[in-house]
Amino acid sequence: MRSPAVISIVLAICTSTCAPAADAIRTEAFDSAGTSISYLVAGAGEPVVLIHGLHSSAKINWQLTGTMDLLADRYQVIALDVRGHGQSGKPTDDDAYGLEIVEDVARLMDHLKIKQAHIVGYSMGGMVAMKFMTAHPGRVLSGTLGGMGWLREGSALQNFWEKIPSRDGGRTPSACVHSLGKLAVNQDDVKSIDVPVAVLVGDRDPVRRLYVTALSRIRDDWPVIEIDDAGHLNCVVKEQFKDELCKWLDKNAKKQHP
Repeated sequence: MRSPAVISIVLAICTSTCAPAADAIRTEAFDSAGTSISYLVAGAGEPVVLIHGLHSSAKINWQLTGTMDLLADRYQVIALDVRGHGQSGKPTDDDAYGLEIVEDVARLMDHLKIKQAHIVGYSMGGMVAMKFMTAHPGRVLSGTLGGMGWLREGSALQNFWEKIPSRDGGRTPSACVHSLGKLAVNQDDVKSIDVPVAVLVGDRDPVRRLYVTALSRIRDDWPVIEIDDAGHLNCVVKEQFKDELCKWLDKNAKKQHP
């Protein structure tokens, strides 16, 4: 997960090393059950929804890294600011988060009149992606869990997110952070997912031990792709991460790309 200081460092690195065509990426917003959700959109073709990590944003995770530009050559790419982040609304009530984060993705797809999409999440976004695949299975073409695996219902990790100390005055409302435990899924739900799913994780990322190992035991049909020389925070910047994501989407697209 990203701290504000690390976000600033990553932002500076991406700004100096990536050259996204910002004029091709539009910033829009819509009302999601009373909360304004900001999102970036670019390209045309099969829809790909990108969901960023905790304390980050669509711009930091997906635009400044060049991921949106790479994918927009072949797909309609939509990257939302999760509520409580970026330019989206930041309610403070506990019941404004949790499953509402997942439903924002469905409402965004409804807003854009998208029936099905490839769902890609990184870190917290991977938790959202997994929960979305179990809650709205008919709306998913493929799934990608970046820097994330299985947040198991009833696990110590679920309890960790529910009990994590508040950070009053932080950029992300504490209600959002505490709600992430509600994104946990049980084993039967994971086994019920019948779309192609891949895990992209850094070779130095502790997430592999914490979240991916348990997932691989029950879904050994889901490939786990290691990103070389990558930890949790810098994985999305790596060219290999973007290349592997593009290859996975191309493999599972209805319209095959060369």
